[in-house]
Amino acid sequence: MIAYSSSRSLFFGVDCALKYANPFLKSNPLTYFERISGVAKEDARMDRNKKLKSAGGIRQCQWRPVSVSNIQESTAEDSVNELEDGDHAQEPIKVAQVVTDNCDSTISAGVLDDTVKPVLSAEKHSLLLEVGASLIRFIKGKEGSTQKKIEEEMGVKIVFPSSKKGESIVIEGISTDCVTRASKKIQAIMNEAIESSLDYSHFISLPLAIYPELTDKLVNFQNSILGTNDVSADENLESDSIEDTLDIENKGQELIKGRDVAVELKVEDEKHVKVDLTSIPFVSYPPKPPRLPNASDFGIDKSIFIKPTTFHLTVLMLKLWNKERVNAASGVLKSISSKVIDALDNRPISIRLKGLDTMRGSLSKARVLYAPVEEIGSEGRLLSACQVIINAFVEAGLVLEKDAKQKLKLHATVMNARHRKGKRRRKNDSFDARGIFKQFGSEDWGEYLIREAHLSQRFVFDENGYYYCCASIPFPGKEERQQTD
Repeated sequence: MIAYSSSRSLFFGVDCALKYANPFLKSNPLTYFERISGVAKEDARMDRNKKLKSAGGIRQCQWRPVSVSNIQESTAEDSVNELEDGDHAQEPIKVAQVVTDNCDSTISAGVLDDTVKPVLSAEKHSLLLEVGASLIRFIKGKEGSTQKKIEEEMGVKIVFPSSKKGESIVIEGISTDCVTRASKKIQAIMNEAIESSLDYSHFISLPLAIYPELTDKLVNFQNSILGTNDVSADENLESDSIEDTLDIENKGQELIKGRDVAVELKVEDEKHVKVDLTSIPFVSYPPKPPRLPNASDFGIDKSIFIKPTTFHLTVLMLKLWNKERVNAASGVLKSISSKVIDALDNRPISIRLKGLDTMRGSLSKARVLYAPVEEIGSEGRLLSACQVIINAFVEAGLVLEKDAKQKLKLHATVMNARHRKGKRRRKNDSFDARGIFKQFGSEDWGEYLIREAHLSQRFVFDENGYYYCCASIPFPGKEERQQTD
């Protein structure tokens, strides 16, 4: 069956009709089909003139069916199934699937030459890679620059998942060689991002937000710095502005309703008058009182305070960029539960939080403010248990080399400038903690039993506002505490 293009045939007939119906048309404008075909105008006119001359100057117009091929472009699937598997940063990429097929023949839009033959492309090879949702942005690059560079240099096409949670990409190319080279390039980009730019996604912690009395103290701590100061500062500013307005109005009324002033006028001649100003009173305004300082003057706002429902002791920071690594980390933590209990000598362990201290910065330019941790009894059992956890994750290949060399320092962060939101945030952000340290430097936050260890995900919270817990193991004494509660 032949497909007719009714709209194009109509335009073609109208073109012909207009040209012969109007004797004043001396030039030979292009037809509708010639205008859309991409043929140069001058060449088209020359061809048409030759045809006219050969026909004795008589143009013949015929109606004929026009078949226009549908334009199809062979692309990979728009979405890629999420996988449970993943790769370590230092391991080669796993080839999950290799597909070979032939591309469909296509005809360029607007080409009417019957001599054009469809060209079949070479074999297409596809490689499915699991990269992790958090690393896809590094493969794309800013405004797709990295993706475009890889595609141009390697002669491939990279297809990303349609879902933001998708963790796999597809590399398509005409040969296995170009696909393999592109995959190695992507692996190098991922390794560099993991070592430097990629943020920590999970952490091992000893949760403390389970104690209401402690969270209440943290709320009071925050309100004493922000709530009272901000309110008083706002009230002072508002009262100052009101008083200033009233002063101006009162002064104006005084000037309007003020006492009578006797002014002596002396007429020297018809054009000059001499005025004696000595009896006119001068009006003076009291100075505006200085504005009281508030928290924002010291670089302090609500966003840099740790949420009381997320308060914890940090044991280890992790970068788990795909589901496989998250599942592996959960398995490691659960597998060492008995070893942790042995390190604690199967006895409950409690800590005391007292005072404040800074990390990475002075008090005047603090970046992190935390409460130091003291183990009650000073036996070192808590540090031993934490070291068992760290060693297990290092052996499993889930800790970066630079993090494995870090010395453990248990601390409970109360303020962190990195959490700042808004325009004020900058690379080496800080705040002035001298006033806070003067007021809370010797604060006794209390004694608390460590009940369990969690593998938690950053920036993700449950319905109670706690960090989302991927896995946990109990500490000795947890059952006794639950019965007491």
